[in-house]
Amino acid sequence: MSLVLSQLAISCSSDDSSDGNTTETEQSLSEQIANIVKQPYSKLSPADQKTKLEAEANEMLVQLDKTKNLSALETIENLNRLLDISTPDIFSGLNDNEAEDIINTAGVYGIYTWNNTEETWIKTSSTSELKFVFPAKESQTANNASFSTNSVSSDIKVAVEDSYNWQTDTQTNDYFFLPTSADAVLTIDNVKAATFSQNAKYTNGNETPNEFGYKMSLNDGYSWEISSKKASENTAKALFAYNGKNLIEFNSGSTANIDELLQGDALAQYRGKANGLITLMDNFVIVAEMDFAAEAADKAALKTSNVYPEYPDNTDPNSDFKAFFNAENAYRKKLSEGTVANDNKNMKLILVSKKDGTKIADIVQRSESDGTDQITLPVWSADDNFWYNWTDEGEAFTKQYYTEVSYLKFGDNTEVEMGVYFSTGFDTFKSKFDDFIQSFQK
Repeated sequence: MSLVLSQLAISCSSDDSSDGNTTETEQSLSEQIANIVKQPYSKLSPADQKTKLEAEANEMLVQLDKTKNLSALETIENLNRLLDISTPDIFSGLNDNEAEDIINTAGVYGIYTWNNTEETWIKTSSTSELKFVFPAKESQTANNASFSTNSVSSDIKVAVEDSYNWQTDTQTNDYFFLPTSADAVLTIDNVKAATFSQNAKYTNGNETPNEFGYKMSLNDGYSWEISSKKASENTAKALFAYNGKNLIEFNSGSTANIDELLQGDALAQYRGKANGLITLMDNFVIVAEMDFAAEAADKAALKTSNVYPEYPDNTDPNSDFKAFFNAENAYRKKLSEGTVANDNKNMKLILVSKKDGTKIADIVQRSESDGTDQITLPVWSADDNFWYNWTDEGEAFTKQYYTEVSYLKFGDNTEVEMGVYFSTGFDTFKSKFDDFIQSFQK
């Protein structure tokens, strides 16, 4: 489902909250996070917490289960399949259109009807809409579905590569204008199955909008909407709901300088800070507070202070290879421990039970051994005046490696590796989730 959604979602809008908690919607994101962080830790043991988490995860999966057979998503998927088989030139020169191209096109009109016998699109002129008429399912041949869109054009002109001549190193472009708004309707058997809407605000001729909103509503009761706003504090929200009940909700903020980063300049000072909430139904919240600028600065400082040792000279009889490999082990250990310290300082993640009003656990990083390699140290050859490292005559040596591992740290200071914690005791959920994923592998 996420694949289909990502093909249509361009960036999007929702400030709605259907849980009736007006106090929460009036608070800023930072205020919400501050209040959540103040909550006490759960008194449940890690084992009891695991049982509770699995039950709540299964409850969410029940709500998601109906998405396995959503007719609208299956129809959009089939439209993309047909567009791959035969590509209509809706831009009068632009090739390889996908569903996202259709909804993102302003000022382009025409009715395209699928000819199943010839496997091509037949165009009929139109002065008011861009519309596709096609079979709703891959197994069908009759054209019983339509996807139509209307849009209002902005003055932002975008170049898209139409062809490239490698011999002359020249590129031919097509151009279209980004829309300030667009609405689309999907019908199946003359019944509205889904609606799509998006809006954008641009400034100073930039292709990247300052504000963007998108919403998809399905007649099955599901809706997906996201929104973003670029300012001194950037915000982004996303909401997946079923019959007005929030299933998954994302709310994030960032002080990053988006314009500078989009220029390809990833200097630390442009990354800023970010925070966010990921809410699963009314049960489970993941709280994130991240300082990307500090993380980048600390990473650079670690690299400066922890220099990889210089490899010894193979022609110098006084070279000390054992000292080098010991230094290499120390380098890897310091790098891993420094990375962990950096993450724990600048990337704070907390698991919270929204229903209980308690924190479940902090997510922390630990540096651990990641295996070893057994080698023999190089041997000096007086005849060749050279150190050889492919002989078995050298002294045995153990190269040590390290990795960073995520742990859940509970209120009683018990720490359990996340991979271990979630690999056992969630058998029912994992089985159901595997079935859920497999339903989309068609």
